[in-house]
Amino acid sequence: MKNPLSLITLFLLTLLAGLTAAEPTKPNIIFIYADDWGWGDLDCHGNTWLKTPNLDKLASEGTDFQQFNVLNPVCSPSRSAVMTGMYPARFSVHQHFAEPKQNHERGMPDWLDPKAPTLPRFLKQAGYRTAHFGKWHLSNAQTEGAPKPDAYGYDEASVFNGGAGWESADLHATAANAVAFIKANKTQPFFINAWIHESHTPHVPTAESMAKWKHLDEQKQVYAAVITDGDNAVGAILDALKTEGLEDNTIVMFSSDNGPESTASKRLTNKFDPDANVTGYDTFYSVGETGGMRGRKRSLFEGGVRVPFIVRWPGHTKAGVKNDSTAFTAVDLLPTLCAAAGVKLPADYLSDGESLLAAFNGEAKTRARPIFWQWLGKNAEPDYWPRLAVRDGHWKLVMTDDALRVELHDLTQDRAEDKDCSRDHPEIVARLSKMALEWKATLPTAPNPDCLSKQATSGKSSAPKPRDKGSRVTPEVRAKAFIRWDSNKDDILTLDEYKAGLKGQSDLESRHKSFDKNGDGKLTREEFVGK
Repeated sequence: MKNPLSLITLFLLTLLAGLTAAEPTKPNIIFIYADDWGWGDLDCHGNTWLKTPNLDKLASEGTDFQQFNVLNPVCSPSRSAVMTGMYPARFSVHQHFAEPKQNHERGMPDWLDPKAPTLPRFLKQAGYRTAHFGKWHLSNAQTEGAPKPDAYGYDEASVFNGGAGWESADLHATAANAVAFIKANKTQPFFINAWIHESHTPHVPTAESMAKWKHLDEQKQVYAAVITDGDNAVGAILDALKTEGLEDNTIVMFSSDNGPESTASKRLTNKFDPDANVTGYDTFYSVGETGGMRGRKRSLFEGGVRVPFIVRWPGHTKAGVKNDSTAFTAVDLLPTLCAAAGVKLPADYLSDGESLLAAFNGEAKTRARPIFWQWLGKNAEPDYWPRLAVRDGHWKLVMTDDALRVELHDLTQDRAEDKDCSRDHPEIVARLSKMALEWKATLPTAPNPDCLSKQATSGKSSAPKPRDKGSRVTPEVRAKAFIRWDSNKDDILTLDEYKAGLKGQSDLESRHKSFDKNGDGKLTREEFVGK
């Protein structure tokens, strides 16, 4: 007769093995978010002079979603949408976080509300170790009192573009920090935001990458070098997953926060960025590409808001597939990733996105909800005038705030948005205009007062304030002022822009004239900065 204790033990072990086998393993999640990296800045997207071997490999092993949109054409609101799964305008985040005075003039808070629902918080509550490495910019480096990453659900963080007094990380340390975190947390599920600097200005390429592209002309050399640095960061993270045996159970995503920066006509090679505390090459070297789409960064046309989105999840996403049918957006990431992780969202969480997990799993999936955009920044012809936009199905309408000027585009037939169909389809224009205006009416008209820095209300600012000619102001300070006051980013400072920048000060017309060497009524960068 067999020992009954042995039989019970065997039964319990079998039962435990069955339960273990039935319980799905939570996937690790890594989101690599680039900065100003255009849709066309990938070799696998048809670029003829940039090389991105690591990203091309990622695309060959996963799915390239070719209709992915961010929800604002600049960084801070775009990143807020990823974090919360909600339109950034719901938190009054309309443009990039600047110093408090400028934020408040634009009706913005000084940081993303830490009480907002966030992806890292949901994952942490479900047992994930969470980390954020690289760019932050959910506040500003000159802003006092900004909540730190742990307030949003992160266990570990090392960032630049954070708050005043924060320790600023090295721009090139993002990948190394992510690799170290992978190694330290390989036995439990983890979530990493690896938000790289490339290809934002100032461009700070490594010497190795600059040497690799020395055969190119000056503009292309710098840009190719920073793209190579960004691609190498991706490669380092992928290599770490392979080394640790985590490839098969990790969702790796690559995207960008908006379209490519505009190219300046003149050089300012020593551009200083106070948020990142670095000096490097300026926008003269920003020669990124949209892949033929209209508009760039700061535009609601596709060149400003359609960006790369590559996903590798072995056993789920199909390898080497280009998905050109699923309209995927940044606010869909939170519900999709929580679904992939088996995380149930709170009943009171009202996402603007929807779970597109089926698309991750290679199924045909159509986004059911309309997509909305609001833009309150640069307003110029020909591609920066739209203030609102809505996409429903394959139709996209861009419009002014009052809907008196509109353009309608069929994105399945006209990816470049060259043909305005509004006159041919007045009924669609009327329907989409109504949708956009009704959506706008749901948005707050003022920021949450809990998200305002006290330094602004007290008049205190940690940012240097440029003064008139003759005072002891360095060229670097004037250069920063020029960039900030040049509202339409045309490398010219008009009298109106100068007055707006020095609002409330006296004798502004004569002071503007004193800089105007050629008497044409406009200040070039050289005239104002002095070098």
